[in-house]
Formats: sequence, C-alpha cells, structure tokens
Amino acid sequence: MSCCNASTEKPTAHDLTKRIDADQKRLVNCKQVDVNQLMPLKYHWAWDYYTKGCANHWMPNEVAMQGDIELWKSNRLTAEERQVILRNLGFFSTAESLVGNNIVLAIFKHVTNPEARQYLLRQAFEEAIHTHTFQYIVESLSLDQREVFNMYHEVNSINEKDAFEMKLTSAIMEEGFNTDTPDGLRTFLKNLVGFYVIMEGIFFYSGFVMLLSFKRQNKMVGIGQQFEYIMRDESIHLNFGIDLINGIREENPGIWNEEFEAEIRAMILQAVELEVAYAQDCMPKGILGLNAGLFREYVQYIADRRFDRLNMTSQFGSQNPFPWMSEAMDLSKEQNFFEGRVTEYQTAASLEW
Repeated sequence: MSCCNASTEKPTAHDLTKRIDADQKRLVNCKQVDVNQLMPLKYHWAWDYYTKGCANHWMPNEVAMQGDIELWKSNRLTAEERQVILRNLGFFSTAESLVGNNIVLAIFKHVTNPEARQYLLRQAFEEAIHTHTFQYIVESLSLDQREVFNMYHEVNSINEKDAFEMKLTSAIMEEGFNTDTPDGLRTFLKNLVGFYVIMEGIFFYSGFVMLLSFKRQNKMVGIGQQFEYIMRDESIHLNFGIDLINGIREENPGIWNEEFEAEIRAMILQAVELEVAYAQDCMPKGILGLNAGLFREYVQYIADRRFDRLNMTSQFGSQNPFPWMSEAMDLSKEQNFFEGRVTEYQTAASLEW
C-alpha cells in the first residue's frame, strides 16, 4: 500500500523547484534562470558595487549652503565665474535625468541578471539624488529655475551632448527591439558605452574640474562638496558599467569584432570633441587658472583611460594637467558635513565622529 500511495502522491513544491547553479546565470539573454532569483550570486562585482553605493549614501540638504549664498549675492564673483557655474548646473541638471531615464527605460529591461539589476536600482536612485542636488542648489541661490533646467534647449554645446545620448536611448526604445540578435546586442552595447563610458566617464569630467576648482580657492564650497559626492558616485557607476560591458563581451564571443570596435572608437573620439567644445563654451577666456587648451589635454587623458579599460588602443597619449583631481576622487576621504574635517564617510547609522 505504501508503494501505491507513493506512486499517486503529487510532487511537492520542493520537487518542482529547479535548483539554480550560479554558472547558469548570464548578464543578458538568460533564458535558464529566473531574473528574480538573486542567490546564488555569480557576479560578485555587481553586488559589491551595490553595497558600496549603499554605504556611500548622502542627501544634498545635508550640505550647508550659507557660505555659497552669501558669496553668490556679493560682488566677489566675476561674470565669467558665474557663467561657469550656471552652465555646469544647466548641463548636469538635464544629464543626470537622462542617465536615470536610460537606466529605467532602456537598460534595466535587457539586463537579465538579478545582482546587476540590484545595482541598477541603486544607481537609478542615486541619479534622482543628483537631480535633487541641482534643485537644492538652484533654490538655495535663488536662481531662475527655468533658465537652469531649460539650458539644454538654449546652449548648443549642452544640447549637442544631450542629443548624442538621447539617440542611444531612442534606439533601444524602438518597438520590437531585443538583444537576441548580434545587431541588437551591439546596439545595446553602444548604449552602455554611450552612457557609462562617455556620459559618466567623459562628459561629466570637465564640469567636475571646473566646479572643484572653485572649492580649491575656497569659493562655492557647498556646491564643491556636493560635486565631490556626485563624483564619488559617478566613479562607481563608471566602474560598474565597464565591468558590465566587458562581461557581456566575454559571454558573447565575436560580438565585439573589429568593425564594431571601430564604431565604438569613433563614438568616443566624437565625444572628446563635444566635451572640448563644451569646455570652450563655458570659459572662452579662461578663469581660475584654467583654459580650453588644458581641458583638451585633460579630456584626451580621460578618454585614453576609458580606452584602456575597454581593452582598446589609447589614442592621444596626453598627460593629466590636473593631478589634484586624483585626490578629489579618493573615495575614502570625505568632508564631515558638520565639522568640515576629513573623515571616513559611512551611512548615518554607523558614523563615528
């Protein structure tokens, strides 16, 4: 009887569950593993980026702006200095929104790995924080909100950078798009390169130099601190994106052929020229010891670093004219919000002063 009962027993939920091997996971086009099943982890680098992002959490209104407000209302800033600040606020306010939209509308859908998706959700929240930052700065300084947030429509050098990126998002948003074919996967990779390597890895860096140069001269220190926190976040975004790109390449041999690499190289070279034009537009006469020539050298230096990370041949051989940026990018050094001294920054629940 017991044998008969055993033969007629319905399978339990445990019997029906397919045990997942981490090796079955893939970054894109994974049909074997439920995208909601986080464990076991395969891409520990993606989870590490997620935990680093959580530990780096900050909010813009934790940074005091009184000194910036007083300086902005005074006559101690030149017209050229004010233009640099406004142009950068105008660019970043839109660019961060474009990055967030691209994650939610274009990238997330096609990444089939749960630990990578977990980081994408964290990054999308950070992009919202960055957009919040520009609203906080604009409100604190009593700037014309429409002028700043509409600048991408009115300033050609900003519009051209944004248009460059929006084309990449629209290609992924076309009806019927998928990454099942080599052409579709290459289009997706172009989007990842465009947003992680170019937008966050090249287009943001002239602005970082400009605004952190103010802070180095003890001007607009509140804005400078917030841009240090943004740059720290962007450094993690960039590294995650490059690991994602290189991981997809490794899992799809032959997808990154010579012809496609030539397309990627042309994209990055075009981005360099767009960023140099933006720097020239922001400071046509040069201020704060900066000029357009230095920015060309710097953007080329940054681009070569991006080429190296993509296992591509460097193109420029330029040197870094702003070596102090390396210190500014040190993720272990952050300003104590309340005392203005260097400390290890962690989440509020574990801060030790």
